[in-house]
Formats: sequence, C-alpha cells, structure tokens
Amino acid sequence: MPSINRPIRIAGCSGGFTDRQRSILSMAKCDVDVIVGDWMSECTMGWHGAAKAESKAKGISDEDRIGLYDPSFLATFSPALPLIQEKGIKVAVNAGASDTEKLAKEIQRLIKEQKSTLKVAWIAGDDVMETVNGMLAKGEKFENTCFGGELKDWGFEPVAAQCYLGGAGIAEAFKNGADIVICGRVADAAPTIGAAMWWHGWNRDTDFDQMAGSLVAGHLIECSSYVCGGYYSGFKTLFEGCENLGFPIAEIFPDGSVAIIKEPGTGGEISVGTVASQLLYEIQGPQYYGSDVVAVLEGIKMTQEGKDRVLVTGIKGNPPPTTTRVGITASGGYQAQISYYLCGLDIEQKAEWTKKQVLYSMGENAKKFSVLDFQIVGYSQPDPENQNFATAEYRVFAQTKERSLVVKDTMEIPGFNRWCLENFLQSCPGATIENDLRQSAGKEFFEYWAALIPQAVVRHQVNLLESNQVIDIPPSPSVRLYETRQWSYETKEPVALDSFGPVVRGPLGWVVLGRSGDKASDANLGFFVRSDDEWDWLRSLMTIPKMKALLGPEYNGKLVGRFEIPGIKAVHYVLHDHLDRSYNASSTYDGLGKNVMEYIRAKYVDIPTKFLRRGIV
Repeated sequence: MPSINRPIRIAGCSGGFTDRQRSILSMAKCDVDVIVGDWMSECTMGWHGAAKAESKAKGISDEDRIGLYDPSFLATFSPALPLIQEKGIKVAVNAGASDTEKLAKEIQRLIKEQKSTLKVAWIAGDDVMETVNGMLAKGEKFENTCFGGELKDWGFEPVAAQCYLGGAGIAEAFKNGADIVICGRVADAAPTIGAAMWWHGWNRDTDFDQMAGSLVAGHLIECSSYVCGGYYSGFKTLFEGCENLGFPIAEIFPDGSVAIIKEPGTGGEISVGTVASQLLYEIQGPQYYGSDVVAVLEGIKMTQEGKDRVLVTGIKGNPPPTTTRVGITASGGYQAQISYYLCGLDIEQKAEWTKKQVLYSMGENAKKFSVLDFQIVGYSQPDPENQNFATAEYRVFAQTKERSLVVKDTMEIPGFNRWCLENFLQSCPGATIENDLRQSAGKEFFEYWAALIPQAVVRHQVNLLESNQVIDIPPSPSVRLYETRQWSYETKEPVALDSFGPVVRGPLGWVVLGRSGDKASDANLGFFVRSDDEWDWLRSLMTIPKMKALLGPEYNGKLVGRFEIPGIKAVHYVLHDHLDRSYNASSTYDGLGKNVMEYIRAKYVDIPTKFLRRGIV
C-alpha cells in the first residue's frame, strides 16, 4: 500500500520497442514499488495509426485484424508476472499504441492462465482522429509547433492522430485497485507522475512543485539506461560493464525531490554527468510541459550523494497547460534510396560525376520527386590506414507521391533504381554500387505534424476490466494558457574569453559534454561542463551566433532558442525545424537528432589550456 512515510521507488525498464527484453523481470527482482516503461515513439505511433486507418479503409473490423500494440511487450512482461504478483509491484506502461484495449485484454488472459489475481486497467482517450477532423471542419488551424503553418495547407490527408495524456488517469487506476495499467499514448513521463501522485496522495490542482519533481523524475528514467550511461558523451570511462548497462530507479520523496539510483550488479553509473545528460535530452526550453504540470528547469541542482546515487532538487512547478501535444500522421507517398561507395582521391568530383549521370538518366522525371537528394557521407582519410578508411558513401535519396517512380515489379521497367543502376558501367573510377538493393525498390513513408489540442476536448478515461467501471478524468481546473514559444536569452554578465589565459585550437568536446535529441522536426542540444570556471567560459562562448557558426552549412536559417541551467553548468539550445519533418519522413541519417551534438562537439574552438590540463573528457 502507498505510504507517505517513505519515497516511492519507481523502476524505468524500457525506453522503446528496441530495448532489452530482460527489463521487466530484472527490475521486478529489485526493491521497487512500481515498474514503468515506454514502448512507444512518434515513429511507432505513426506506423500503428496508419495501419489502423488502412484496415478500416479495407473494411477489416477491429476484432478481425491483428492487434496494433507493441509486438514485443507480452514476451517482456510474461516472465515477470509471478514475481510481480508475489511482491505486489504495480506496473504502468506505454505499450498499447493503437489497440490499448486489446493489449489489456491479452494481459488479463495471461494473468488468468497463470492463476494470478492481478487486476488490469487501460487508459483511453489518446486517439483523437475524429476530434481533429471535427475541429478542422470548424476552422481549427492546428498550427505546427516546430515551424508554424496551418494543417489545411500541409498537402497531406491525415489518417491518424494521437494526443499525449497525463498521469492523472494512471493515479486513479491505482487508487481504484488496478495493478497493471496499460496505456496507448500517455506522455513518456506520465506513468511516473501517475504512480507518484497515487503513492503520495498529491492534490493535482495545487501540489505543482511536487508533481513537477515527479515529471522530471519520469523524464530521467523514461529512456531506461540513458540515465545510467547510455549515449553519455563521457562514455570512455564506462567501458567496464558497458555490454550490460543497468536500468534506473527513481526514489521520489513527498516534497518532489528525487534520488536516481540504478539496478545493482550492472554496468554504467549514476553520476551528476549521466543524470545531467539525460535531463538535457529532448527538452524544449526552460519549461518542460506535461499534461498534469509544467516543470521549470532553470533552478535544478544535482548532488552526488554516493556511488550511483544522485539527488535532484530545485524543481519548481507551474499549473498544467490548457493544451496537450497531438501528433497527426499522413501517408507521405513513397521513398527509395541507393548508395554508391566512392573510394580514394577526388571524392567530391566523383560524386558530381555520378550525380550528373543519374540526373541525365531521369530526365524530366527528376522533377516528379518531392525530394531528390545527393549526399556524401564520410570522406577518404589522407594516407588511409586501409581501404575502408579511404571510402565514402554517396547516397541518393528520393521521395515522391507517384508510386510508379520507385515501386517496380521488375527492374526492366524504368524507375528510380534503374536510373541509378544503368550508369554503373560509365561510372567514375573507384565507384561501387551497394550489393543490397532492397531500399532502392521503394516503400511507403509517413509524414508527421506536431500541434496542440485543448485538453478540454480530449476524453481521458480509465477502464477497469474486472469491474467494467469507466472513470472520466477531466482536465485540472487549474490549467493555464502558455505562449507557444518559450523564453530565450543570452548569458548575463559574460566573461571576456581572453581572461581564461592561453588557448589551443581543438574540438569543443575535449572539454564540453552534451546531449541532443528530437521532438518532431525540432532538435535540442544541451552542453555542460565540470567546473565553475569552465561554466563561465562555456556560457560566455556559446552564444546564439556561435551556435549558428558551429552548425555551419547545417544551419537552416530557422529560430534558435537558448537558456541556461546554472545548477548543472549547462547551456541549452532548441534548433527549430532542424530535422527535416521528423524521423519517419527524414531524408537525413540523423532523423532522431541524437547525433547533432557529437557533430558540434567535434567542431574546433579556442580552448583554455588550463582546462585541458585537467584531462580530456
């Protein structure tokens, strides 16, 4: 039973459908009260939503089609069920996708097969396609949160829309006796918020500082091992045990402060560095929005309390927003790609030779592609160590609404792959076609539109399977209207860069750690350092113009936002509309924005030599 006399211990066991399937069983063996996990993403929600729309268009009933929930979840959950029952652990997961009820009933069937007494609930309300269509008919704009513009001018027909629900429904489900709560698209941190609200009995209409602490805790553990050293730019110290990084546990106290620890006997670490790294991942400014509360991040502090234990404090909360995020999916058409491998000298000229030949083969058909991009990936190393180091990829990427341009039953019929392949015998020297041509045959892809929808029009409900009870979860009456764009600023009282003494030219990442990520087509980057003088240097060096200069040709001319978190010595940026339409439609290799930070850390700046004497990170 929940207790206000101690913190709730919540294990984060999955950050996506690709995570390790040992997770739930491993965390059930730990001393935890609740296990949460996320098997969803904007990418997978788009897939499942489009598949549901396609089945409906073909006249396939919901009962007859396959379940459009995460296909790996049951295999991850089932082995842990006896231990969950034995120890009385609660579970709340984002795994239902477009068939939350179906997955909940599968869980209920599994529970009965194992003669367990656990009770199941599922959360409804995230599928808002009908609501979006109704609002569009009444003139709603659904302005894109990344780059502006109205949905009616998008040029694509929406087939699915899912909004992000909060944690209040999960809290209510636990309060009414549920042991397992299956969600479709609640926000990534919502299971943690809901569990903490239930355990501590917080008032969702007034206890905003406390709920904001749980929102940040949920963000820290939502991506499983990220906070334990995954994607950490200081990874070079973590090779021992890196093949089995631990999963995290958040201890959330009644006042909303949070201690992050990890699964014992595993690799990785919990340090101020790893926790700061995850905090800076996928945030969108100084305010972190949830459907239940808004966390203000600028005052956050982190304290290393011991080995693999970091205390997070200073989190302030504001009332929840009137709106919540909605992701709208549409069929974008078809895409294909093919790669040449160019070796040796004169890579740029060899790429230009190849491009001229491909465009000549396409002729007027080149104009029928909505995207036709020629990309050099990598370079030939001077005096190369081996042939691989002398080889670069030349990628030809195409998208179109005309299926016939990329999808062919035979290569004898002219189309994208034929136009690329037929030039092989007149190629430049050192050019080779890849030997797996499946991606050149074409596939359907999906466009994604990020917008906001009023919480008041969303029918958020808890469904208790055993009792057939349905509980409505209205928005908090304390909701507040927020500006779409968050505040942005340069540093106060910058320090003259020449005051730090002699410098040497080298990669920014010799001194600066960081993390980047995505939200639809926005990219975010958070930089942080180890010591106070490095912080004065970082905040003075990393202005908005400096960020644009470091991006170089990658800068797209769009808005760049900036703010600081002094308590973790961090400067954070939002690069609006940087990622070419988000993952499912992106023409780049970095559709999730995870790599842009390492690109910037590799750029050369003038670094004070006294920092380097402390060691390169």
